[in-house]
Amino acid sequence: MIAKIVKGSSFKGVVSYILDKGKNAKILVCDGLFAEDKDTIAMSFEAQSRMNPKVTKPVGHISLAFHKEDEHRLTDRAMAGIALEYLKKMEITDTQVLVVRHFDKEHPHVHIAFNRIANNGRTISDRNERIRSARICKELTKKYNLYFASGKERVKQHRLKEPDKTKYGLYSILKSEVSRCGNWNILAANLKKQGVEIRFKYKGNSDEVQGVVFTMNGYSFSGSKIDRRFSYSKINTALDNNRRNERQGIISSPHREGLPMFPSESRGSNDLYSGAMGLFMPDNADGQAEENRFEEELKRRNKKKKQRKIRF
Repeated sequence: MIAKIVKGSSFKGVVSYILDKGKNAKILVCDGLFAEDKDTIAMSFEAQSRMNPKVTKPVGHISLAFHKEDEHRLTDRAMAGIALEYLKKMEITDTQVLVVRHFDKEHPHVHIAFNRIANNGRTISDRNERIRSARICKELTKKYNLYFASGKERVKQHRLKEPDKTKYGLYSILKSEVSRCGNWNILAANLKKQGVEIRFKYKGNSDEVQGVVFTMNGYSFSGSKIDRRFSYSKINTALDNNRRNERQGIISSPHREGLPMFPSESRGSNDLYSGAMGLFMPDNADGQAEENRFEEELKRRNKKKKQRKIRF
């Protein structure tokens, strides 16, 4: 649930917009207004605003938008209740209010018009309204167990410019692929089909992997810069868990948020996977042998690390 707050000077304008037939508008709440038609509603607002002519922008307009995932739960009554609770927490009370639901977009949303001049002539404060609104939206989202989209899910990718466009494209691809791959070979092969290359970063001149870099459309990003869950260590853990679950016969959902993973290939020439790509085919004996060799190499490296630590 998110809110957008606007102030204005024309009640006629906001009422015309909110009750536009093209929006499939439906009135949910009409408090303190003559509701015969648009004109009488606007006139009601204007009459009360004249109680305090010093306020040049008496029009309050708030849009409350919800995620499409909650559409089946958000009945008219539920949305009206949430809108009124939001207004109460915002201390927008004892004034004229019009709450209208629109059906012109895929996500549920309502528009609220209210008079900033209260019934007793006082001015409803707008102090820190955006900060308070953001906090209240989070509270109500949690209280009613509404869908809370992550920051990246809220991004309108078609509006992004490079390199952000590629960065968010990588986020979407990794979110899907990391959750269903069992090792780095399979992940790298799947990403390569979608135009994404992998390169590992190493500690000094050692074989110890410190990070991973993804390249697409000529732009490169370290995994943690795309999202914290895509750092090398977290992908590693995710792949490991995926493989363990697969061996136990657990079918993993591609939409799971808890990403699982495991370690990588030989360093080669400080580059990507040299010639190892495509060697691991999970459905044949050669592929299994390659995976076994891969595991033996990891064990060998871990043993070397322990020996170095003992030595020093």
